[in-house]
Amino acid sequence: EALRMLPQIWQADEFSWEGKFWNVPTRRILPRVYQKPHPRMYLACTQTESFRLAAQKGIGVLSSASYAVDILANHLKVYRDAIKDADPVGAFVNNFWGNNVHCFCGKDDQEAKELCAQSMKTFFGPDKPYIAGRIGAYEELLEAWGGVPDHLQADFGRWLRQSDDAHKEQAAEAGISLDSGPGAARAAIAELDANTLFDRGVIIAGNPESCIKNVKMYEDIGVDQCMLIMQTETIPHERVMESIELFGKEVIPAFQTKEEAKAASAS
Repeated sequence: EALRMLPQIWQADEFSWEGKFWNVPTRRILPRVYQKPHPRMYLACTQTESFRLAAQKGIGVLSSASYAVDILANHLKVYRDAIKDADPVGAFVNNFWGNNVHCFCGKDDQEAKELCAQSMKTFFGPDKPYIAGRIGAYEELLEAWGGVPDHLQADFGRWLRQSDDAHKEQAAEAGISLDSGPGAARAAIAELDANTLFDRGVIIAGNPESCIKNVKMYEDIGVDQCMLIMQTETIPHERVMESIELFGKEVIPAFQTKEEAKAASAS
């Protein structure tokens, strides 16, 4: 109901509403929005169900979930197909997909990948409020990142979906915690190496050439915007600023049109 109210509020001189959940007496709307007919609408999403909801309502997706690119491509296809039959809540359909991606750009290719991978794993640590208490959180992450690599299957297969007391005790003896879901998934994520995460497109990291390569992976599957996460707690601020500068100077120009590049150089 609120989703349908907002674009009407943005377009009206005066607005009133009588609905199931909201009753709003007539009110004059000030200040007025700048965009015409109204700003684009987006839904912050993390789950398949929210992707579908955004498509049904004709709203753009801002996905805060991280994925291996081949898995993300499937979600994107479902969204693009579903939005063709949208019943838009606004005056127009906003067919758009932006995705959060952990990123670090550095001159040392391997070091940058390692920093980025560790940064992302810390971001999804068990102490984080968006992870703590979520049963199956690490299973979901592991699936989204492409699953357990072959070289980890033997080590962690025995813990898959095992969270009873007996397995918790065995896991503790092996140095594995079963908090926030089955221990195999959490342990496997801890062991996922930076190069695997890079090859799967889960991270955009490395030297400028590597970053360009992985941005291109997102471009190729139809992502409209990569929303880069560089400023996490594990990377010093000075290194973050260096990464932003290097990315701006050597990665972004690879995706600019001639007109955009000319405008950027003139500013």
